[in-house]
Amino acid sequence: MQRDYAAVLCVLAVLGLEAAALGECELTRLLQDKLRYEMRLQYMKHYFPIGYTVPVQYEEVLRPSNITRLRQGKVSEAALRYLWFHVSSQAVLRIREVLPHKHPSWNYTQELCQLFDALGSEYSEYRQTDVEAAVADLVKLLHSVGAEGRRKAVRPKALLDNCLKVMRMLYQGPCRWDSA
Repeated sequence: MQRDYAAVLCVLAVLGLEAAALGECELTRLLQDKLRYEMRLQYMKHYFPIGYTVPVQYEEVLRPSNITRLRQGKVSEAALRYLWFHVSSQAVLRIREVLPHKHPSWNYTQELCQLFDALGSEYSEYRQTDVEAAVADLVKLLHSVGAEGRRKAVRPKALLDNCLKVMRMLYQGPCRWDSA
């Protein structure tokens, strides 16, 4: 499975193919493989000092309970996936901001960024006006400069744990993955 994953990334990198050809389900499956527990533990916990936290905006922490609350508010699944993409890609960027180039986790976060960039092409057709107001407001807050004052300290592994849990909530059924 790792060899297949590496082959897909090489093809994307070398040929510069549009990642949209892989489709949303395939890209999220690759993300799920990359976010395996062992990898999150090694790269986001063991390679960081004990108790290390990353400052993130309050809105950059998306938990399964947030998704459940939004679902009860009748937010569409497409809008929830759009929100998950923006929150998760922003969280990976926050982690990456604190890493020096030679940090052992640098390449791992680079690969995650590439997968999120590829997934971004799947969401490029969405505009904030196309999704529910609650989601559009949250995405706007994520990318606004004024929201920087609302910060909280979160462990890097916790950010990726939440990313994976929410991704499984949103994609496991429609994409018919294994529960690996």
